[in-house]
Amino acid sequence: MRRTGVFRAWKNNMGLGHHSHSHGQGSGHRSHTKRGTQQAHQHHDPADHVHHGARPATTRAMLVALILTVAFALVEAFTGWWSGSLALLSDAGHMVSDALSLGLGTLAVWIGKRPPTQRHSYGLQRAEIIAAALNGLLLLGVIGIISVEAFERITHPSPVHPFPVMGVAVLGMILNTLNGWMLSRMEKGLNTRALLIHVLGDFLGSLAALIAGFIIWQTGWMPIDPILSLVVAGLMLNSTFQILSESVHVLMEGVPKTVSLHEVGEQLAHTPGVIAVHDLHIWTLTSGMMALSAHLEVEALTNWPELLTLLRARLIHQHGIEQITLQPELRRPA
Repeated sequence: MRRTGVFRAWKNNMGLGHHSHSHGQGSGHRSHTKRGTQQAHQHHDPADHVHHGARPATTRAMLVALILTVAFALVEAFTGWWSGSLALLSDAGHMVSDALSLGLGTLAVWIGKRPPTQRHSYGLQRAEIIAAALNGLLLLGVIGIISVEAFERITHPSPVHPFPVMGVAVLGMILNTLNGWMLSRMEKGLNTRALLIHVLGDFLGSLAALIAGFIIWQTGWMPIDPILSLVVAGLMLNSTFQILSESVHVLMEGVPKTVSLHEVGEQLAHTPGVIAVHDLHIWTLTSGMMALSAHLEVEALTNWPELLTLLRARLIHQHGIEQITLQPELRRPA
């Protein structure tokens, strides 16, 4: 981290948490600090976050996708068992995991829209991040099961009836296209991205089953079925790791990838009226909702309301940070 003075006396004491507001300057300072904190939160109340308006539609879309997915998973599992196709059976297993993930995602959205309480002042919006992490782990489990079974089928090929496989695969591609379209129209976030990866994996699984059925019909080469299943599993693996990595990053309160801590610190420190910035922290509360807290050493407290308005406007419009807590401090005499 750059040292004090590089960004006009911006410094960051990493040993202090973002909740630290204990730099007292007398009764006058405490009054201004309270006023500044209240004004910093005036712009946005977590309970009234814009995401909540979209969540009833999001929940309905998830429920429709859940019902369609469960119904088709049953059809696909029976057809895969009857025809002997691992590509269909693995895709049916993935569809079951999709149903679980959609149920989990729907529950997370419902929990996340609950208002703040005395015990959870930001509400339970991070339920969506937890759901995304659990869905990522579920995806890893599905990928592992498909891979183990595919290697078994490669060494011991089983007969596959191509025509039922191709028919169900086409239906699966249509269903997953519909589910993907519905999910893509919902509010964006890690939870939605995890669900979209599930649906994309299903679509690719159905496509693999269609291709495998056609090749078996034309050539009779049975290993193509498990080989294409491994290809689909490999395509899903990278996206799954990304979801898990981002979920853990949010839960660990890491600085969002879309924001530079140095850039924000430099911008705050170079604002006229600000002498130095310290204890700067930026983290993600939930998808699309970032928070910031910082202590600002200022030249005078008389113009703090105007300065606070200016800083908040910059942070909101230039960096997308909506939850802002800025504490003013007068520099102590040397």
